Amino acid sequence: MLIHIIEDDKDIANLVQFNLMDAGYDVICSWDGKNGFETARNKKPDLILLDLMLPGMNGIDICEQLKKIQETQTIPIIMMTAKGEEDDVVKGLNAGAEDYITKPFSPKILLARVSSVLRRVNQYNKEKEEIQEMISIQGLEINNTKRKVWCHHNEVEVTYSEFQILYLLAKIPGKVYSRQQIVNMIRGENHAITDRAVDVQIVGLRKKLGSCAEYIETVRGVGYRFKETW
Repeated sequence: MLIHIIEDDKDIANLVQFNLMDAGYDVICSWDGKNGFETARNKKPDLILLDLMLPGMNGIDICEQLKKIQETQTIPIIMMTAKGEEDDVVKGLNAGAEDYITKPFSPKILLARVSSVLRRVNQYNKEKEEIQEMISIQGLEINNTKRKVWCHHNEVEVTYSEFQILYLLAKIPGKVYSRQQIVNMIRGENHAITDRAVDVQIVGLRKKLGSCAEYIETVRGVGYRFKETW
């Protein structure tokens, strides 16, 4: 698999490249935003590790543009951010990035994050043409056709919006969704929901799920994700 690193700090890029190649990945590097964008368009890598602060073209713009192009919109992107850049993380996720990793990070964390994103994206691609009728994860069952939820065989009464949020998160365990992403993806014509209301819905959903509430994880300053169980 080909991984594209877009990072202007060559020391960081070289270290990341070394560890990825040692793990068996093919790797290419770009040192500025504009070149990174063009290389991604031409090479179409399997995954992009994208720094946010880049000369020429910033990471958010690169992410937004790649997600608008048919040939590159499905390439998973992991943002590499510095501590304290929570607002940029949210912007990146809203722009279409699949995940993020905070600098400084250990090689083990980096490789685990890359493997996790590739695994769940591949799984999603296999199922994207299908509507998952039933999701079953260690005691939690979600039936999309009947819009019903069970926790350890006990039915859980949930509202329309609560069900939509739970189903969205559970479809791709481990994927982080910002509040705005959740709003955009579940808002229906007759079921409006705001980003602040997402927090209220999550609180109510966790109370109703009882012992199954542990699967809904809060990503501080960013949003929510469904716990990976493998």
